Amino acid sequence: MNYIDLHCDTLTACCDSGQGIIKNSLQSDVDRLKKSGCVAQCFAIFTEGASAPQDFEKYLNFYLKELEDNPDKILPVTTLQNLKKCVSSGILGGLLTVENLSFIGDDLSEIARLSEVGVKMASLVWNNQNLLASPNLSFKDGKPQFLERCKKGLTDFGRQAVEELDKHKIIIDISHLSDGGAEEILNNRKIPVVASHSNCAGVFNVCRNLTDRLIKKLADCGGVIGVNYCMDFLGGETFESVARHISHIINIGGEECIALGSDFDGIPAPEGLEDCSKIEQLLTFLEGRIGISALEKLAHLNFERVFKDVCG
Repeated sequence: MNYIDLHCDTLTACCDSGQGIIKNSLQSDVDRLKKSGCVAQCFAIFTEGASAPQDFEKYLNFYLKELEDNPDKILPVTTLQNLKKCVSSGILGGLLTVENLSFIGDDLSEIARLSEVGVKMASLVWNNQNLLASPNLSFKDGKPQFLERCKKGLTDFGRQAVEELDKHKIIIDISHLSDGGAEEILNNRKIPVVASHSNCAGVFNVCRNLTDRLIKKLADCGGVIGVNYCMDFLGGETFESVARHISHIINIGGEECIALGSDFDGIPAPEGLEDCSKIEQLLTFLEGRIGISALEKLAHLNFERVFKDVCG
């Protein structure tokens, strides 16, 4: 079955390790994605710290060179027409995304540039507070505090950034964002947003997982949640836990808000989902749990709708 994955860290991991995105020794690459049925992969540029602006340029140039060198293997997806072409042509679609906008500093004009270089989705924050927002995950003595949730909202600059992202038709990603920040974005929201790699606190209560209230609000604006394969957020046996989180999202928000968001190359390899070649087995397992109609929505139809509604 065709599927779309909403988040992986393969782009940055490849650049850092001197490997390519077409074929590598990591959890995900273009060749294995295609064999597994993937028609489009969201490739995140992740940056953090003082070198983030320079790192962003490095990762962007790396990605653009990979596209230039492999036009028969990967097609940049910037329009709905591009996305549909990937389904019909057999060439993997690459959607460029950003995890953590802190590298823009206090310059909102950088968001316009993101649109110009083909970025189609962006999150405001990672695991450290920045000028835009706060994360839901905090640390004490270097250890994650999984049971503490953050009620801080967006900063004034963060609110302006949200307006700019909407203006430039970039999908807003609320994964990692504080509960307070997510509430601000979702209140009376009409434009869909995504949580590209998040699970359900109602199934496994850690702060990186979404509360039922946030799941409902995200569903109400037409958004989708990409279920993350990280064991720290699944909380149990891999395939079974993935199914539990998906079923919970359906119970709270309906079949229209489920999707896949592996987080490959950003997480330790979970048993049974060690790399992207295992996704066919996961989808077969899920069909037995949720049925073929819901599975097709999960696999690609829901995100295709969001992409059409936001990006055109």
